[in-house]
Amino acid sequence: MNRDSLSQIPKTGLAGLKENWRSDLLSGFLVFLIALPLCLGIAMASGFPPSAGIISAIIGGLLVSRISGSFVTINGPAAGLIVVILSAVQELGAGDAMAGYRYTLAAIVFASILQILMGLFKAGRLSSFFPASVIHGMLAAIGIIIMAKQIHVVLGVTPEKGSLFSSIAQVPHSFFNLNPEIAIIGLSGLVILIIWSLLKNRTLKMIPAPIVVVLIGMGLARYFDLEHEHMYLFLPDAHFLPHHEATVGPRFLVAISDNFMSNFYFPDFSKSLTAEFWVAVVSICLVGSLESLLSAVAVDKLDPYKRHTNLDRDLTAIGVGNVAAGLIGGFPMIAEIVRSSANVNNGAKTGWANFFHGAFLLLFVVFFPRLIHSIPLASLAALLVFTGFRLASPKEFAKVMGVGKEQLFMFVVTIIGVLATDLLIGVAIGIVTKFLVHMLRGVRLNNLFRIHFVIERPEADTILVEIIGAAIFSNFMALKNALASLEKGKTVIFQLNNAYMLDHTVMEFIHDFQHDYEAEGGKCKFLGLEYHDTYSKHPLAVRRMRRDNMSRRKSDHYGIN
Repeated sequence: MNRDSLSQIPKTGLAGLKENWRSDLLSGFLVFLIALPLCLGIAMASGFPPSAGIISAIIGGLLVSRISGSFVTINGPAAGLIVVILSAVQELGAGDAMAGYRYTLAAIVFASILQILMGLFKAGRLSSFFPASVIHGMLAAIGIIIMAKQIHVVLGVTPEKGSLFSSIAQVPHSFFNLNPEIAIIGLSGLVILIIWSLLKNRTLKMIPAPIVVVLIGMGLARYFDLEHEHMYLFLPDAHFLPHHEATVGPRFLVAISDNFMSNFYFPDFSKSLTAEFWVAVVSICLVGSLESLLSAVAVDKLDPYKRHTNLDRDLTAIGVGNVAAGLIGGFPMIAEIVRSSANVNNGAKTGWANFFHGAFLLLFVVFFPRLIHSIPLASLAALLVFTGFRLASPKEFAKVMGVGKEQLFMFVVTIIGVLATDLLIGVAIGIVTKFLVHMLRGVRLNNLFRIHFVIERPEADTILVEIIGAAIFSNFMALKNALASLEKGKTVIFQLNNAYMLDHTVMEFIHDFQHDYEAEGGKCKFLGLEYHDTYSKHPLAVRRMRRDNMSRRKSDHYGIN
C-alpha cells in the first residue's frame, strides 16, 4: 500500500462517524436485512428462543463494535455454533428445553470469561496452532450436521428423536412424508438461494437473498393460511421455545413475544460443578474463539484499506459481549464472515456499520414484532440448509484436495471424527492425525514443538531469516512473533535450503507475510525453495527437502553481494 492510500484510511471513533456515517448507515441497514432471518434461524436451530439470536446481534452491534479491534467485521450469531449450543441444551437439560437453555446461558458466561482472559493474555495468535485442513474439516462436519437436522424442518416433518446418523437415515422418510405446503415454502427458499448465488447482475445482487427468501415465505404462508389452519402448541410455563414449546401461534411460524423485555432470561449456574457443564464451556469457548479469529483474519483480506484486526483486543471485546448476552438470554456471538463480507461489499468504512446494524435490529424487534410472527420456520431452515451446504460443498473438498492428498486425508478424518464423536474430540483426532503424517514424513520429535531459525542483518537494508529443520503448524509461533517485530521497508531474505519440511500452514503464513510486508514498502526474497519437492501443484503445498540437497549450507545461497 503506498503512502497516498495510507492517508485515505478512514478515521475511527466519533471522527470516523462524522466522516463516513452515510456509507456506514447504508451498509448497516443492508446487513440488518441479512442478519434478521439468520439470527432467528440460528437461535432456533440451537434450541434457543428466536429472540436470543437478535439479542446477540444487538449487543454485538451496539457494544462490541465500540470496543473491538476490528474495522469492518459484523458480530452476531453464526451457524458454526449451532452444534455446540444444541448439544449443550440437550445434555444439560436432559429433556427439559427451558432448563437446558438456562444452563447453557451459564456455560456461555463462563466460556466468555475464558475468551476475555485469552484476549488479555494475548492468546489470539494461538489460532495459528490449528491446521487449516482440520479447521475446515470441523466446519464441513458442522455443515453436514446442520443440513441433516434442518432438512426435516424444510419439509415440515418432525423426525423421531435419535442420534445424528438417525436424523440422516430419516431424510428419505421425510421426503416421502413431507407436508406439501411447508415443503413448497422451504424448497422455494432453497431454489431462490441457489439462483441468487448464480446471479451476475450487480443490481439484483445488492438485494440480500435471505430477505427475498423470507418475504416469499411470508407471502406463501399467508396464501396457505398457516396462521389458522395448523396445529397450535399450548403448554404451561412455556416461553417461545421453538419445536419444544410455544405460548401463542402455530408451530410452523416464528413465535416471539410482542414485548421485547419479556425475551430476557437469566442463566442458571446450579450445574457449574458438573463435568458435562465444563465440556460445554470448553466447546463453546474453543469453537467460538477459533471461528471468530479465523473470520476476522479472512475479513482483513477483504478490507480495501488493508487494515489489520487486533485479534487479542477483538477476542476480549467478543468475550465482553458474550458475557452480556449470556446474562440476559442471548446467543453467543462471533465475528461472522458472511455478514462481514457483505458489509465490505456494501461499502462500509468503519465499525459504525456494525453499530448501525445492531441499532436497526433493536428498532425492528421493538416496533415490528408482529412481522416476525409471520416468518415461516421452513424459510429460516432453508437459509440454514444452504449455509450448511456451503460449509460442506464439493468445492470445499476439491479446494483441500488441491493443496495435497494428505490435506484431504486430514480433512476427511476430522469430519468423520466430529460426526462420530463430538467437536472437541473430532478436532483432537484431526490434530493427532496431522502429527502422525508429519512424523511419517520424517519430522523429528524434537522439532514437533520447537522451531530453529536465525535472523541476521548482513547489510543495513537486508534482513536474513534462515529456517533450519522443520517448520510446521505446531512450532512456527516463535517465528511468527519474530517476523512481526521486523523493521518495515527492508529486504527480507528467507533462506530455506536447510529447512527439510515446510507444511501448508507455514507456507500460507509466509505467503501472507510477504503480501503484507511488500504492501508496506518492503521486499521479500526466497532462496532454497528449488531444492524442495512439493506434494501437489498448489503454490502453498507442503514442501520437503530432496535428500540430495539436505547438506547444502546457507553461505552458498545468501544472494548478497
